[in-house]
Amino acid sequence: MTEPRGRLAPLLLLVLLALAACAQLSPSPSGTASPRASLGLDADSGLPLVALADLPPEATELIGLIEVGGPYPFAQDGTVFENREGILPDADAGYYHEYTVPTPGSADRGARRIVVGGQGEAYWTDDHYATFARIAP
Repeated sequence: MTEPRGRLAPLLLLVLLALAACAQLSPSPSGTASPRASLGLDADSGLPLVALADLPPEATELIGLIEVGGPYPFAQDGTVFENREGILPDADAGYYHEYTVPTPGSADRGARRIVVGGQGEAYWTDDHYATFARIAP
């Protein structure tokens, strides 16, 4: 007769592996995003640096639109981002502006954004401002 513990061990191992995988995918509590490939930390903001090439292709398309001044896919694009979460570096009101990164298959704007500062620095979030990474210049 097989012991119950012997049958539970493989299931317990699967549960532990699943929990470990979820922990790696979750944003860190510090408000920093977990991009696919971090280039280290940005000296100015303390946020992780991410290459534009490591973001979804829609982010690259949007950066191109931002560089030429639009047109943008959503009416809210280009509006002032208030940094209420306090994750981005402190700045005067009106310094940051937000833009929607379209999410294929989403019925609404989705959670992906690029926020651009007054000096042209850009930040990526894919969880509606809970975490950010600076897009490497």
